[in-house]
Amino acid sequence: MYKIKIVSIGGWKEPWLSQAVEEYSRRLRPNLSIEWMHPKDNTQLLQLAEKADRPVALDPNGKLRSSPDFSTWLIDAFEKRGCRLTLLIGGPDGLPEELQVAEKISLSPLTFTHQLTRLILMEQLYRSLEIARGSPYHRL
Repeated sequence: MYKIKIVSIGGWKEPWLSQAVEEYSRRLRPNLSIEWMHPKDNTQLLQLAEKADRPVALDPNGKLRSSPDFSTWLIDAFEKRGCRLTLLIGGPDGLPEELQVAEKISLSPLTFTHQLTRLILMEQLYRSLEIARGSPYHRL
């Protein structure tokens, strides 16, 4: 089973958003274990990032990928990191400038709230695993 830690500043503010994220969590459970970590500020986010083995930052300036490319990247990332991955999502002001990570990925050139980024990430994680298993979920 793959394991992901998602480090995202702040808690859940919108009930509809947490329900949508929970739906994707339910769909992912057979293949992916997700641990949410909610630091209260950038200082705590930086501390968690330092403890992670090769964390990946979600950043609008990161590498932009199509869904099939993201799927390939995700499976490769799991294999290189022993089925474990840590993803970092910044707060309302983005990621702290002091954050030093080897890899940054972008979910879109558009800007999203950090709350909405969580949902988009969950859908893309689900889509990626469905692409990898060859299901019809992803249609071009």
